[in-house]
Parts: sequence; C-alpha cells; structure tokens
Amino acid sequence: MLKINGLYKRFGDKEVLCGLDMHVPANSVFGFIGRNGAGKTTTMKAVLGLIKTDAGEIFVDGERVRYGETQTNRKIGYLPDVPEFYSFMTAREYLRLCADITGMDKNEVASRTEELLTLVGLDTEKHRIGGYSRGMKQRLGIAQALFARPRLLICDEPTSALDPVGRKEILDILSAAASQTTVLFSTHILSDVERICTDIAFLDGGKNALCGKLADIKAKYRADEYVIETENAEGANALLAAFPTLVADGCALSLKDADGMLFDVLRFVSERGIPVIRVERSEPSLEALFVEAVEK
Repeated sequence: MLKINGLYKRFGDKEVLCGLDMHVPANSVFGFIGRNGAGKTTTMKAVLGLIKTDAGEIFVDGERVRYGETQTNRKIGYLPDVPEFYSFMTAREYLRLCADITGMDKNEVASRTEELLTLVGLDTEKHRIGGYSRGMKQRLGIAQALFARPRLLICDEPTSALDPVGRKEILDILSAAASQTTVLFSTHILSDVERICTDIAFLDGGKNALCGKLADIKAKYRADEYVIETENAEGANALLAAFPTLVADGCALSLKDADGMLFDVLRFVSERGIPVIRVERSEPSLEALFVEAVEK
C-alpha cells in the first residue's frame, strides 16, 4: 500500500532522513516506531506531499507521490498529532463539512456519519466540539480521517497525550478500522505497538534499523530462554540452591537453555513436588529489540 525508497530530507545542517526504505503491506496495522525527533512526522508529511524531499520516491497504492500535486491524498486519511476542529460545531456538523469537502454523494452522508460516530463511540454525544476532551477529539479525528473510505489511514502519535483508558479506546478503534483500510501509526509507546500491530519499522538515524512482520521479527530474535514461577519462596530457593545459574525475580526464575538445562530443572521440580504456577518460553520485548537494533 505504501512504498518508500531511498528517502532523504535535510533541514539546514540537520539530515533527518538518510535513505529511508519502508514498505507497508496492504491491510496491515503498521507501527512506525522511533524516539521523539527521529523523523516520523517528517516521513508522514512527505507521504502526504506536504514537504519537498531531497531525494527518493514514495508510492501510495502504486501511484507516485508528488510534492504540490497531491493526487494520491484522495486515497489517504490523516490524523495529525494535535487535530484542530471548529469548536462551535457538533461532531455531526463537522463530518457533514468533511463530506462537502470530499464531494461525497449526499445520499451517503447521513449513513456514513452515523457509522463512523458509532465506531468511535461518539454517536450519543450532543455537545459542541469545544467542550470535548483530548481523547474525544482524537476519536473524532479518526472518524474524519476515515470518512472518505481511504485506502491508507495515517495517524501521527495518536495516543501520546492520553491516559491509559483513552489510549485503550484509540487502539481499539484503530484495530477495528483495520477491517476497512491499511493503518499506519507512529509512536514511541512500544506497548501500543505490541498490542495491535502486525508489522513494524524502527526508525533510527534517518533509516530503518529493523522492519518487517512483528511475529517474524520476534521469532528471529527469540532466544532459548524460559521462565519458571513457583508458588512460594521455598520452592524458588530450592531451585536456586540446586541451579545457581538461574536468575531470580521474586518467585519467577529465568534460565537460558543452551545445554538442555530446562529438562533438568523440570525433573528436579517433579521429583521434589515443588508447586509451580507457570513455565513459559520468554518472548523478546520490543524495547529489547529496539535497543539491540539501534546499538548495532
């Protein structure tokens, strides 16, 4: 759905993008990850044709993006990091304005408005936008971005200023929207990515440090490391005494199974009847993957 090849962008003496390559598969939920100032917003503005890049190519649904000639934007819905609205309008009035701007068939406007307000949880809201919370404005912003049925939905840091409940609501909405469109959202909150993303890209130094399907990346970097959690401290202490290389975090003990140690530990647990709550293989965290990728 989105292809970026060899993208360069400099602001004065600061090179923000240094040959960025990124491919966003159709019908994916794509997490664009990077520290603040890494170039995520610059990349998104380039995709929208709002800034002129120094080199490189961008294609949306096979059509090339051209600065100042943004025909590709008819295929894109966009939610900026701080969306602005006409505060005197209600949500329905604002979406009707969006319909007028996009030239939507008037017979479709009412049903599309109700469909999207229901999706974002604002269907019963009667107040004017000026009285909305930050989370409500983000939800309305997603509704307007989806209004013209875009092939690609781009959201810039949609959860960064929200409380945990607001973040969950926005992530649920983006996950639901993925049945209608390809979703690309930038963030530095890694737990949000792990929750809903199918694909990711780590932006560092103006380039992709790591890119691909989240499941494949985790499988590639997965180590033979396991966690055994005992029911009580006595069981954990017995295991630590027998296997000094175990690393303890309370009653949770982690081990690297390079030499088949897991079976020795499980045999010890079985023979002594140590009560165990869980035994599971450790998954690499996105934080660990990101640190490893950017330190290479």
